[in-house]
Amino acid sequence: MAGATTREEAPIYAVPLPQYGVAARKYVTEFIGAFFLTFAVAVAALSGSTFVPLAAGATLMVMVYAGGHISGGHYNPAVTMAALVRRRIGARDAAAYVVAQVVAGVVAGIIARAVVNPGAVRTLTLSGHTEAAAAVVELLVTFALCYVVLNVATSKDQPGNGFYGLAIGFTVAAGAFAVGGISGGVFNPAVALGGATAGLFGWSTIWVYLVVQLAAGIAAGLTFLALNPGDK
Repeated sequence: MAGATTREEAPIYAVPLPQYGVAARKYVTEFIGAFFLTFAVAVAALSGSTFVPLAAGATLMVMVYAGGHISGGHYNPAVTMAALVRRRIGARDAAAYVVAQVVAGVVAGIIARAVVNPGAVRTLTLSGHTEAAAAVVELLVTFALCYVVLNVATSKDQPGNGFYGLAIGFTVAAGAFAVGGISGGVFNPAVALGGATAGLFGWSTIWVYLVVQLAAGIAAGLTFLALNPGDK
């Protein structure tokens, strides 16, 4: 499950923060958002809830609104990749965002497994047709998510809109309801790694998620640039 926005506004302070302080705020915000997104998904899945897609979409939505003004609220390496290609974030910040997101996902997976402590966990391991099917749906829905993020949260044609969080959260929820039975409905490398840490996904095939999701982010960034040549 994935997500987020690159909407940033300059914060107002009585005394300006040093540059490292501004950067630290962004990275901590990304950690918090990715942590709670992965934690919500993992706990819901481990406890056998039928509302995993809703938990993912709702958590992403509120975290986007909570942290979007600080970090842009990516919470997803695929979204960060899309924002990098779209030239909305620099390479150094992008690398730091990805590290914060991945660490948050893994920590959330560990805590979720410890909190729920299920007697047995149904681990999704891909093979044959299921591997190809999961790759296709993860590629398509992750692309849709990143494409939505770039258009509702970074486009100069939609300045100051208030619906970006809803659009992003509902994209994840809709995608998870649609293809969750095929791939688990991840759309986010940080969530994929956190889910694997919690035992929800097999480590032997986790690379499928990582490769197609990051590729989808790149494709979404290139598509945005192609369709919006004047929005650099």
